[in-house]
Amino acid sequence: MAIGPGRPAPARRLIDRYGGGGFVVSGESIRGSILVAAGHTLAWPVAALAEVSAETIAPILDADPSIELVLLGCGPRLSAPPIALRAALKLRGVALEPMDTGAACRTFNVVTAEDRRVAAALIAV
Repeated sequence: MAIGPGRPAPARRLIDRYGGGGFVVSGESIRGSILVAAGHTLAWPVAALAEVSAETIAPILDADPSIELVLLGCGPRLSAPPIALRAALKLRGVALEPMDTGAACRTFNVVTAEDRRVAAALIAV
């Protein structure tokens, strides 16, 4: 007997590994930076925090189901995200949590396991 809502949950993506200039997400190896949300992972042509904007993360902002939290992996160290990015996300009702990329990967897996509507924008290290 199935217990829960009538529609199945979207496929979960989990980050298996990071480093060496890329990631392994749910067994799939991807070089470079990535965007990750429920059910999909996309290559992300961003190499530095200064390149991050609402436009560059639009693919995860438009995800279905909608997200409530974006984890921003800033690279090897936590840095302040562009002010315009934080303002654009706030207007959409989406929280932004910047952290180093390793911490963002680990946090993404935990928050995903909690069935929260989370996405990650991860700069490769």
